[in-house]
Amino acid sequence: MDDIGLNAESAIGDSGATTETGQLLSLKDGDSFLVADPWGDVCGGVDGMFCGDTRILSRFALLLGDLRPSKLSFALSRDNATFIFHGANHDLPPVGGKTTPGGIIHIERRRCLHQGRMFERLRLTNFGLDEIMAPVSFVYDADFRDMFEVRGLKRASRGTAREPVVSGRSVQFGYDGLDRVSRTGVLDFSEPPWRMSATRADFMFSLAPEKPMDLYIEVGSDEEERPSRARFEAAESGAHEAVRARRQGGARVRAADGAFHAWLSQSRGDVAALTTPLETGPYPYAGIPWFSTPFGRDGIFTAWQMLWLDPSLARGVLTFLASRQATQTSPFADAQPGKIMHETRRGEMAALGEVPFGLYYGGVDTTPLFVALAGAYLRRTGDLDLIRRLWPNLCAAIGWLDTYGDSNGDGFIDYARAVGSGLSNQGWKDSVDSVFHDDARLAKGPIALVEVQGYAYAAWRAMAEMARRLGEPLGEAWDARAERMRQAVEDRFWMEPEGFYAIAIDGEGQLCRPLASNPGHLLFFGLPSRARAQRVIDALLSERFDSGWGLRTLATGSARYNPMSYHNGSIWPHDCGVLLAGMARYGERDGVVKILQDMFEASSNFDMRMPELLCGFSRAPHEPPIAYPVACMPQAWAAGSVFMMLQACLGLEIDAAQKSVHVSSPRLPPALDRLIIEGVEVAGAGVVDLLVHRIDGRVAVLPGPRVDPGIRVVLDG
Repeated sequence: MDDIGLNAESAIGDSGATTETGQLLSLKDGDSFLVADPWGDVCGGVDGMFCGDTRILSRFALLLGDLRPSKLSFALSRDNATFIFHGANHDLPPVGGKTTPGGIIHIERRRCLHQGRMFERLRLTNFGLDEIMAPVSFVYDADFRDMFEVRGLKRASRGTAREPVVSGRSVQFGYDGLDRVSRTGVLDFSEPPWRMSATRADFMFSLAPEKPMDLYIEVGSDEEERPSRARFEAAESGAHEAVRARRQGGARVRAADGAFHAWLSQSRGDVAALTTPLETGPYPYAGIPWFSTPFGRDGIFTAWQMLWLDPSLARGVLTFLASRQATQTSPFADAQPGKIMHETRRGEMAALGEVPFGLYYGGVDTTPLFVALAGAYLRRTGDLDLIRRLWPNLCAAIGWLDTYGDSNGDGFIDYARAVGSGLSNQGWKDSVDSVFHDDARLAKGPIALVEVQGYAYAAWRAMAEMARRLGEPLGEAWDARAERMRQAVEDRFWMEPEGFYAIAIDGEGQLCRPLASNPGHLLFFGLPSRARAQRVIDALLSERFDSGWGLRTLATGSARYNPMSYHNGSIWPHDCGVLLAGMARYGERDGVVKILQDMFEASSNFDMRMPELLCGFSRAPHEPPIAYPVACMPQAWAAGSVFMMLQACLGLEIDAAQKSVHVSSPRLPPALDRLIIEGVEVAGAGVVDLLVHRIDGRVAVLPGPRVDPGIRVVLDG
């Protein structure tokens, strides 16, 4: 998801999850987020506090005696709501003739974001025998740089920074943008420092033995009441409650195994932390730190991953994207009537048109995926009212496929950016080098990606089904269009010698033949024949794709293969989830279970969570997986992939029309013997609980304590 690719597309990801000081940790609330190092410091690199894609705090560091504390531990709470740092002092300089040795003062920093504001408590505890004078300082600044500036883009000119206003215990920063918007940031302490400037506050605290001393700090776009214990505790409680409320929607999955349950819980917590309540409903922002905004493709896939558990996410995604559907042609925004949004941004550069991402449509796949998700949502929920309200949007989207979506009239959906500022590759593998030939030549547009044809096939099938349910015409015509696409993909993309599908057809009509994960997405939508699907599955489960930690995006031995690349040999959990769900659709279970187990084991090296991606090196005995250094974490579709993979293992489908839960040939990974699924809602007929057990080597699924009348649980195999 390399949206900074407009000028430097090879700058893989630029997600900035590490710096010279080590890992970065993030907090999010609504459209605000904060990125800091393990000390809790903002050091002036790619970190900071951002509101509306603008950095309102570019430096914020704690010093004791002009030194950083020694680090004991740091962590985010499991729900991602609170950051906690524990440290100790180094030797402090003499104050009043007394010196303080290191390791005497315990330092705790506790921080949350709530209602777009940072709340922090600094607690100092003296574990020495005598009273200590502790010199404490904060250094700070605000540069009001746009998100894309922070990520490396250069601007010809900027707005005007106002002179900071220092007032007793607070400092206010200001910036008048070229977009005629004035932005402010206020840093406020609960106690006045003995000395304060526009960039530094110095305190001298007297610490009695074993009597904690607290200082409260707040940062926001404006000044509110004085920071206090009551405000901090209310904010921290509110931050946890907000995440808890988002997690309570939909069904719950609990595992008997503690580690597997921790993986499920962390993944659900990551999705909840990224889900933002909008006027149109809940929307999963793509990822922290640099994709904390609505993305079309990411939102659709995340909603699909969670659909069996919580359909409200799909409802929110569909409604939001419909409200942002393009109605005009704009080469700069890669927009045409009917097209669905790729990304939206709210910063100064987007407002001025310095980047096209204010409301950008440069994703060839989002439009068919929007229609396909609507069909899946209807099958899952039976919610005809929403589909009826979205019908004009769905018709406009499907109309885009047959007009603008097929630029050269060959029957395939293709892309080529309209102007140089847009993304050169517009599928999910959107780095500059992700579509190429066997001789490593980059493909020239317009490019027809194989997986996008599968998405279009699913969209036409979904339109036909929805039309019949609504009593609308053209159902048979859309079914016929889907069948023509299916046959065309089989005829043009299949490579018989390789037993696999090509990545794409380029603008010269040539196949891009390297073996990549893209064709696995066809399985998810059931496009290939069963015989060809089996050959694709066999290839994906071979050592060329299977790293031992997950499935690579590109097979070893292919041109441009690089396990450290962004898209050409790395492992993306969301991609693996789609591939496993596709395999399960064709009856594969052993391979699905094996990959799920591998990815669970990989997560133990990432605090029981799935990163955006990891390197594709082959698994070695007694060695951990190799992290991709700038992967976003949490990332919505990485976290949600856990639930899509689990659904694939269970062979579980929910049919609203039949008011049934169908379980086919269920399997569990070796790490898990018992699973409880509680509160699955079925088409307004009530809820059902399911108990999944391994008994004598076989997996059995039994109805749980709640199976409301009218719901059928169908067990097959």
